[in-house]
Amino acid sequence: MKNLLVILSFCFISQISFTQNSHQVDIDGVKEACMNYINTFYKADTTLAYKSIHSSLRKTGFYFSEEKGQYSKQLEMPFDALINLAKKWNADGKSANETTPKKVEIFEVSDKTAVAKVTAVWGIDYISLFKEGDTWMIVNVLWQSEPKFSER
Repeated sequence: MKNLLVILSFCFISQISFTQNSHQVDIDGVKEACMNYINTFYKADTTLAYKSIHSSLRKTGFYFSEEKGQYSKQLEMPFDALINLAKKWNADGKSANETTPKKVEIFEVSDKTAVAKVTAVWGIDYISLFKEGDTWMIVNVLWQSEPKFSER
């Protein structure tokens, strides 16, 4: 009986450890996808987009015009437009560098879906991801220029 308890305890502890390790792998995968998203633009490297951004991407957001003192109407950017912009946005290295902000906050990671926030030189992006096989893919992005105020 004592041996059975030891074996069951070992199995239980092993399962908890496996689950925690598996969840950490998912958290790391979500962070990597978000960093690939940022670096797609910062490094003008579209190969990173193909690794972490799904081709059905829906990216929508609002740009603040300092000149007009107001936000734009809703802007849409499908995957192909993202690729075209990323190729040229920082190709000369003047829009972003090693000191430019690149922060990822992960709000939630489930077994198939995740939500994160990216803060970059252009503002903030709220990102929805899903897990395809073992890879986390960005499918939705809601963004805006750097906020004039933020309430938490």
